[in-house]
Formats: sequence, structure tokens, C-alpha cells
Amino acid sequence: MELFQQIVSLLTIANLLLAAILIFMERRNIAATWAWLMVLLFLPGLGFVFYLLFGQKLTRRKLYRLREGEFSRFQEAVEQQMRQLENGTLSFRDPAMRDHRDMILMNAASDAALLSQDNAVEVFTDGSSLFDALFQSIGEARDHIHITTYILRNDELGRRLIRALADKARQGVEVRLLYDAIGSHLSTRFFRPLVKEGGQVAAFFPSRIPYVNIWVNFRNHRKIAVIDGRTGFIGGFNIGDEYLGLHKRLGYWRDTHLKLTGGAVPMLQARFFLDWNLSATRRMEERPRYFPEPIPAGSVGVQIVSSGPNSEKQQIKHGYLKMIYKARKRIYVQTPYLIPDDSLLTALKMAAMSGVDVRVMIPGRADHKLVYWASQSYIGELLKSGVRCFRYDKGFLHAKMMVVDGEIASVGSANLDIRSFKINFETNAFLFDTDLATHLEQIFRQDLAVCTEVTLEAYEQRPVVVRLKESLTRLLSPIL
Repeated sequence: MELFQQIVSLLTIANLLLAAILIFMERRNIAATWAWLMVLLFLPGLGFVFYLLFGQKLTRRKLYRLREGEFSRFQEAVEQQMRQLENGTLSFRDPAMRDHRDMILMNAASDAALLSQDNAVEVFTDGSSLFDALFQSIGEARDHIHITTYILRNDELGRRLIRALADKARQGVEVRLLYDAIGSHLSTRFFRPLVKEGGQVAAFFPSRIPYVNIWVNFRNHRKIAVIDGRTGFIGGFNIGDEYLGLHKRLGYWRDTHLKLTGGAVPMLQARFFLDWNLSATRRMEERPRYFPEPIPAGSVGVQIVSSGPNSEKQQIKHGYLKMIYKARKRIYVQTPYLIPDDSLLTALKMAAMSGVDVRVMIPGRADHKLVYWASQSYIGELLKSGVRCFRYDKGFLHAKMMVVDGEIASVGSANLDIRSFKINFETNAFLFDTDLATHLEQIFRQDLAVCTEVTLEAYEQRPVVVRLKESLTRLLSPIL
């Protein structure tokens, strides 16, 4: 009994110390602070473990350190473009983009996101067609292949990728593969065929303790591929059989991914360059072969915008907010996880109450139960403000897409949730082109044919058990 009392006393002291850290030292968002205090109060001991796993903040040290002169030409180009945006002298290939000059300037100022207007963009919504295109580009590579992925499975598709990369490495192509250490639970044996042929592999934020990684937060959630510095891929697809629709429970996998050619590709390359040098023991050097002069391929305006817990700017979230507040006619959103913070929730509600046709599409099936129920809790609030909400029924919806007024859009790795905005490292392509935005709107409308609309009447009739699940997970949503 005495030992038990001592353990209880130690847990109580630990909880008090953690509470003091949360309130007085870390200066978190107040919602996240209350969520963690609840965890510590109701789960003494276990709450302490959860905090070690999920609650630590990344120090604000400068993770991405540039050497003198690295990317200087990009920085100079961004500064020049910002001056042109400020004085109104930047010309736009699509006249409708003039109305979005302020948003382009914001992205440039917050993330040094250079606008290129010479891009061709191909949209993929199906895993089979995307991976056919990716493997074709890999097969055509002559100089280098750079890939970043959050999830890489040890299954047929994952092994196919390793074989394809190993073949190119054997041919003398430089191959670099960066995977997230938590998203992908892989042993060095899995990469042996690639490494044997000279390919390089690195893990993002791995643990120094085998099979244990306390850095559950601060994951590299980006999905990027760059081939020969001229072809780029960005979007929501990871690499595994489930993304081909082979998951028994989730079924068909509906996602959105882009293939880019043109001036946006060097920006994807620069993003990979920074992530690789943060993770790998062998640094990349900025060389002309990695950044060949872009060949104009089209007329789509693209800005590559990244965000992460090493910065407090929340660049992608601010891009979403700017899009919502600029909307005059319609806003279409697809997201697998709907856990917006107050600013985004308010923006969507204000847009709907201002007469904008706001439609939000989320999955009808859950891949993460807690996140699913938390997402459902926000639907009622949106419905009451006039937002139309839809559940995707064909399989699992994993697309991260927003399109506004058939003029501007965003596609990338960032979900509409707090984790994507503040905790994970993400990258999105912001797209400025009426034809492409209209095409993405058409895809959204086609998806509506396999959706069920959630009406306010039906939502208010949900069972008490469902309401309880939503309420409990809603309280924890700031830390999910």
C-alpha cells in the first residue's frame, strides 16, 4: 500500500510539472493546452507517456541551414518578383490572375515561393494511372531521381519501386530516396537491392533507439518526386498497394496528385534538397545538373509552398485562408481529415453566410477512428452556417484539394487539420489558371455522384452514442 501511494504521489507531481510546462513555458495555443491538461488529469501516468510521444514541441532552431550562396539565384528572383507584384508591373498570362496578385505576394513573402507561369500540369485521381506515369518517368531518367514519401510499404508496389530505382542506379543514374521514419516502418534489408547498386536512402527524423521513436510528431508528410530536374510529382499518394485500391476494408483509394513540367520543378527540387540535407549523412551540393534551365511546357501559374513546425508562419494554412476569403462564387474542398482551427472554421462559415457556395467532401469510411469522429463533430457547425457537406462512399477519400471560383486551386499533402498546419512538414502546389481550376471543379462534381449529402436534419438525428464519440474526440482535436 505504501509503494502504491508513493507511485500515485510521483504521478501527481509529474502531472503538475507537465501542467506547469504547458501553461507557463511552452505557450501553446490555448485549445491545445486545455486538451493536454485533460489528458494529464484523466490519464495520470499514461497521460505522461502520451505527452512524451505526441506532445513535445520542436525547438525553433533553424533546421534548414543554407550554406553561403546556396539558392541565391532563387532568392534574388523572388525578391525581384515581389517588387513587381508590389508595384503592379508583373504580367500574367491568365488575365484572371491579376485579381490574385495579393495572394501570390503573400506566398512569396512568407515562404519565398516563386511564381512560374510556364507549367504544364497533369492531374491524377487514380493510383494505377499515377504510378504508371511515375514509373514511366523513372524509366526515362538519365541523370537523377529524387523521391520523398511519407509512407513506403514493404509490399508489391513498394518492392516494384525499389527494383525500378535499383535498375536506374545500375545504369549510372543518381538515385536518392527519402522516407519518413514513422510513416514507413522499414528495415535496412528492404533497401538492400537499391543500396547495392549505389542508390542512396535516408530516413527523416529516425530514432537512435532501435524500433522506438518518440518523435511521433514532426513527420515529413510530403510526397514529392523529381526526375532529371525537369519532371516533378506532388500530391497525396504515398507508395503502397493500398493506394492502388487493394486495401480490404477501405477499398478504392481516391486521391489527387499532379505531374508538373516547367518552372515549378526547380522549386520542388529545392524542397527535396533541403529535406535531404537535413536527414542524410551525405549532403547534396547545389549543382547545375540538378537545376537545369526550365523548358516552357505550358501556361499554368504555380507556386510551391511548404510549411512545418520549424516555422510559426503556417504558410499553407494562410494560403487556404486567403483563398477562402477571396471567394465570391464557390469553394470546393476535399480533405480526408476535417479538423480546422477556429480561423479556418470561421472563414468557411463566413463564406457560406455571405452567399458563397461552399461544399466540403470528406470520407464516408474511417482509416483513423479518433480523427474520423472528430471530423464528424465539425459538420453540424458548418451545416448550420449553410455549408454543404458530403461523404464519399465509393472507397476512401484521401485527396487534399481546394478550388475557388474556377480560378485558383491548391493540391498537395496538407489536410484541412491542425496536424498538417502546425505539426507535420507539408508541401502544396498553389495553382493559378482558370482552365486547370475549372477542370478540378469538374472532378469534384463527378465525385458528388458517389457521395451522400449530409443534411442538417439527418445530422441532428444521429444516435446519442455517436454524439458522445464526437464530443469526446472534439475536445482532443487540437492534439490529434
